[in-house]
Amino acid sequence: MHVPDLPELLERMHVVAIPLHTRFRGQSVRELAVLEGPEGWTEFSPFLEYPDEEAANWLRAAVEFGWSATPAAIRPEIMVNATLPAVPAAEVARVLAHYDGCRTVKVKVAERGQVLDDDVARVRAARAAVGPEGRIRIDANGGWNVDEAEHAVHRLAEFDLEYVEQPCASVPELAELRERIAYLDIPIAADESVRKAEDPLAVARAGAADLVIVKAQPLGGVARALEIVASAGLPAVVSSALESSVGIAMGAHLAAALPELDYDCGLATVDLFEGDIVRESLVPHDGRIPVTRPEVDPALLERYRAPAAREQWWRERITRCHALLVPHT
Repeated sequence: MHVPDLPELLERMHVVAIPLHTRFRGQSVRELAVLEGPEGWTEFSPFLEYPDEEAANWLRAAVEFGWSATPAAIRPEIMVNATLPAVPAAEVARVLAHYDGCRTVKVKVAERGQVLDDDVARVRAARAAVGPEGRIRIDANGGWNVDEAEHAVHRLAEFDLEYVEQPCASVPELAELRERIAYLDIPIAADESVRKAEDPLAVARAGAADLVIVKAQPLGGVARALEIVASAGLPAVVSSALESSVGIAMGAHLAAALPELDYDCGLATVDLFEGDIVRESLVPHDGRIPVTRPEVDPALLERYRAPAAREQWWRERITRCHALLVPHT
């Protein structure tokens, strides 16, 4: 893959700060950078705490999407799930009202400072909101040990879970939990064990998951994510990383290129934002989003432009990440 010179990247970069209507991952404002490449707009948005070595994968993905042609799309639109942060049960209906027609809800659980009763109440409220025919999946982000996860899954099984995402942090823990709860017939999905692992295929080789969650930016781009899914030999769910519509478009192109797509994808997180940098946001209508490349609106770019000090911070970050990419191209 060709990596543009650093001056070209910096010249094409814009940094924005978009407020969220619901606190997510401890954030009430999402900072991210977008770049206008020859193939269209692209996004670089690793979370602020990520080290440069990890963030460099996100820059690789941004460069690929902005400077290379995307794989052929098999499908023109993608079914997506609503994402429910770790809000109190009383707020569930308000949050889910932002998502038009989504039949699936991913519920965040195992939040620091909360207890299992909070999770049960939130999942119960989500099930009430989507009805008996809706689909409920939970995401613990590796927050439980094996015993905690087994107990939690038993408590939450009554809500007819589609799957449990990253209940434990390590691959051996996932494998042990999968054995323990096999009789419940609730699949385990691996997220961090794929996107944050030195070997993203280790979880599949260990038989520690029933499906994999793939995200274009963290995995280094659409092409790399497609390779991982093919090598893992497991069903895949494409998800996002709290991106603007530009970043969501990258995920949509990944989902559109997968040979099989049996699960609704986590590509509706723009609905957590109070605004966007494109006029027609990639938010779900009747539970789906189109596979397209949205154009950034200059007026919205200016409205959400980050302060100069934050823009400089992102310029320095891209400079460091670019240095990590160049020797490997």
